[in-house]
Amino acid sequence: MRPTPALMFQATCSNAGKSLIVAGLCRAYQRRGLRVLPFKPQNMSNNAAPAEGGEIGRAQALQARAARVPPSVHMNPVLLKPESESGAQVVVHGRRRATVSARDYQRLKPSLLAEVLASFHRLEAEAELLLVEGAGSAAEVNLRAGDIANMGFALAAGVPVVLVGDIDRGGVIAALVGTHRLLAEDERRLLGGYVINKFRGDPTLFSGALPRIEEETGLACLGIVPWFADARLLPAEDALGLEERSRRGPAPIHIAVPKLPRIANFDDLDPLAQEPDVALALLDLDEPLPVDTDLVLLPGSKAVIDDLLALRASGFASDIYAHVRRGGWVLGICGGYQMLGRSVADPHGLEGPPRTVPGLGLLAHTTLLLPDKQVRAVSGREYESGFGLTGYEIHLGRSERGGDDEPWLEIEGRPEGSVRRDRRVFGTYVHGLFANDAFRRAFLARLRPDVRSRLDYEARIEDTLDRLADHLEAAIDLDRLYRLAETRTRPAATVATSSENARRTSRSAR
Repeated sequence: MRPTPALMFQATCSNAGKSLIVAGLCRAYQRRGLRVLPFKPQNMSNNAAPAEGGEIGRAQALQARAARVPPSVHMNPVLLKPESESGAQVVVHGRRRATVSARDYQRLKPSLLAEVLASFHRLEAEAELLLVEGAGSAAEVNLRAGDIANMGFALAAGVPVVLVGDIDRGGVIAALVGTHRLLAEDERRLLGGYVINKFRGDPTLFSGALPRIEEETGLACLGIVPWFADARLLPAEDALGLEERSRRGPAPIHIAVPKLPRIANFDDLDPLAQEPDVALALLDLDEPLPVDTDLVLLPGSKAVIDDLLALRASGFASDIYAHVRRGGWVLGICGGYQMLGRSVADPHGLEGPPRTVPGLGLLAHTTLLLPDKQVRAVSGREYESGFGLTGYEIHLGRSERGGDDEPWLEIEGRPEGSVRRDRRVFGTYVHGLFANDAFRRAFLARLRPDVRSRLDYEARIEDTLDRLADHLEAAIDLDRLYRLAETRTRPAATVATSSENARRTSRSAR
């Protein structure tokens, strides 16, 4: 039986634009009437999104949106969420499985291939085209043993590969040729061509390089994609896209966000960054808090206690206290909410050694970190304004409100979050609040009553995805790409194993 057409995009380096290329192609092929599904075997990011009661990388959620399909945990079966310089939480099929060191993960990952293939074949049964995204570089030979993210997966699933080179950072010719040379012969046979991404200027100036690249690799150029400036309007995959959210300068409203060492789910900032009347400053912890700041926003964190200690050690916490004394506003979301309370306790050692540390004390709740992670899409309203809202929760732990604090939101019929009685300090576990236009406008009006927001955030994302699809269609021959996807051959050695794993996954889901 002929396998479903599939194409994998691997890169010569990290942040080459694979995620956006897959998102744009998902929208482009969807507009041609195909049921296209995205897939990324292994992702590493603290920017997650909810899917079917679990969590996946934010990039895969955006790709699903581009394809106009609901996100699934099978679109990103393995998600690594870094908690320290050498360790990460391992999420499999949307659920937290373990926290391991980088070295221990290298021993663990070969055992995850069967689960990755089970998810892939489950999607294959539903799709007319699968667009697969690799991770990092295709030629990380030090990580090749047991690889499930790049060529290890491509070989196991028989998926042809397109290399993506980032010309903006320089050295793209050497990167393409060097990547090709470092691959094994059976891996090279999967390569169907390459794409040059993020090109600025006249693409004809690169034409002289194409024959030399083909001479060295035997690969044809499938397209030269110009720089897409509006990529900043779409949710970013990881913290490499943070700086594009920062916009300092004159504006009626000034919002400051400390760049926590383990910042997570920072897409909460995106709608604010796009407000024309908002200057959003992402501050290093050793930077002073500007005196004209209206709101300090404490974002999510993958290591709440360590990031809280970093706030104190840097002196940034003292700046927050001074800001509050001047009558400034403070908002904490998820991990930031936990930091605002009286204490954070980690008796199970979920984020390091078991310990309890004092919080900032700007709200009266206490937080207990628990092994059972809460992951869910939610809806509700703000008590004060009455405006409805939707969002999602992804967190470890439970916070108990105390003192004179009042609940800020009503979520699924229950009180949620906290607000101080002076209405200057807020906290919530709900991500995605500011994607709700009416709620965001009401919140910003409290900071500056004379400011009137006109941003339609969700409509802007849809428009940007359509323009991204147009951008790629003008640069790449989509018919040629699809013909390449049709050359996929399922490896005989993996057919029985993968099919059986897919059946097991389907039975367990039922």
